[in-house]
Amino acid sequence: MWSYDKKLQYPVKVTRPNPAMAKVIISQFGGPDGELGAATRYLSQRFSAPTGEVKGLLTDIGTEEPAPWQCI
Repeated sequence: MWSYDKKLQYPVKVTRPNPAMAKVIISQFGGPDGELGAATRYLSQRFSAPTGEVKGLLTDIGTEEPAPWQCI
């Protein structure tokens, strides 16, 4: 049995668009074995998940996949 508590590690506030970062992120879509490809698969699978807990878990995994990019 596990407990699910959904919260962000850091607060997020987007103040303005960043075209340079958007270009880097979009370039990562090209590889089928890349981190963003895996994240996209997790996030798309969540729509057919049977329970809310599984949907939340797939969402969290999908959003953590690109975590190494935070240093860019």
